Amino acid sequence: MTTPTLAGDDGLFIEDQRVVAAHALRDVLHAFVRSQPGEDAYDEIRARAAELVERLDAAPRRDRMALMQAAREQHGGTFPVGAAAGGFNDRAVAGLANPGAVDIQVEPGTSSEVVARVFFRKGFEGPPGRAHGGIIAAAFDDVTGFIIGRISQPAFTGELTVRYVGPTPIETPVVMTARLDGRERRKIFISGEATVDGVVTATCKAIYIAIDPNAFAAAPDPR
Repeated sequence: MTTPTLAGDDGLFIEDQRVVAAHALRDVLHAFVRSQPGEDAYDEIRARAAELVERLDAAPRRDRMALMQAAREQHGGTFPVGAAAGGFNDRAVAGLANPGAVDIQVEPGTSSEVVARVFFRKGFEGPPGRAHGGIIAAAFDDVTGFIIGRISQPAFTGELTVRYVGPTPIETPVVMTARLDGRERRKIFISGEATVDGVVTATCKAIYIAIDPNAFAAAPDPR
């Protein structure tokens, strides 16, 4: 995976190496959950993890807010996606640079519909063989959120309702779709569903609350 570097006038940057490293850590997380190594392996894993934590804690703190603001300024006031998204890539659930994120790949599309390929790995298992209901809801929250990005209207989730129709398997390709259903003042209505081999396993309805674009990257939650 190769992504371009984002650099701002203040010298803040996000490198493609960060995204690659995050995915490597993601592989470690899920390999740990699905494996049962010998007893001696755990001492080695713990020691290596402690070394990495010590090295990372000694590094400068990452200013995510500044990265988000710089990314927006570089793109004429709009909110970028993908490699150019700066601090947005650190977000939970679908952040490219977040080791704990779900594997979510959004396909090109229109402003009114999003199609995403989702893969829930072993670490997101709830009942044996099935994705945890909470992580399914979290994935819906991010996939419906891509609609917000495509209409260039910053907003926060006001309500998210998920209906679990059937089991959503882990380690199996899942297609999540989301569509813009309408707007009413500051409310943005979005619905979606998850399917496996064409069979619906879960559906959702979301209400987002639109906010001033100038406030979005200036405060944690400017509602």
